[in-house]
Amino acid sequence: MSSLVHISAKVYGGFSWLVSWAQSPFLLLVRLYWGWQFMQTGWGKLHNLAHVTQFFATLGIPSPGPTALFVACVELFGGALLILGLASRLTGLVLTGNMLVAFLTADHDALFSILSTPEKFYGAAPYTFLFASLLILIFGPGWFALDTLIARRVSAPVAEQKRSLGQNTHMDAA
Repeated sequence: MSSLVHISAKVYGGFSWLVSWAQSPFLLLVRLYWGWQFMQTGWGKLHNLAHVTQFFATLGIPSPGPTALFVACVELFGGALLILGLASRLTGLVLTGNMLVAFLTADHDALFSILSTPEKFYGAAPYTFLFASLLILIFGPGWFALDTLIARRVSAPVAEQKRSLGQNTHMDAA
């Protein structure tokens, strides 16, 4: 029995390792698709600010004009940043907040039916935008992102400096 458990653990470990290679391409696809969707909604709001302002006013949102402009810019530029994978987690945080406010104001009933009527919650317009934003906020942008490229560029000199300091410290002790 012990060898069956050992073989099963090895097979599962290999499967997990193999599937983990799909994480970065998946996160790239999420960023590209939902970044584009955010950009389109932001662009649409910018080109229909009067309509969006009027809609925000009916929802009782304070300062509907400036708020409509702000939301349009958050979605347009946030979508572009998602596509690029730049400031991804911060962008994910801002877009998550934006979608939670959208749920609270425009789809209040759907948000609070998450447990009683889940299909109403996940059928609401902000749901998939919220889910995509949360994915990037929690898991980061993946390997195929400017964030990752910048992090590698910044961390390489730091790692080299630590290595040289470690070697000097080691040599001084001898």
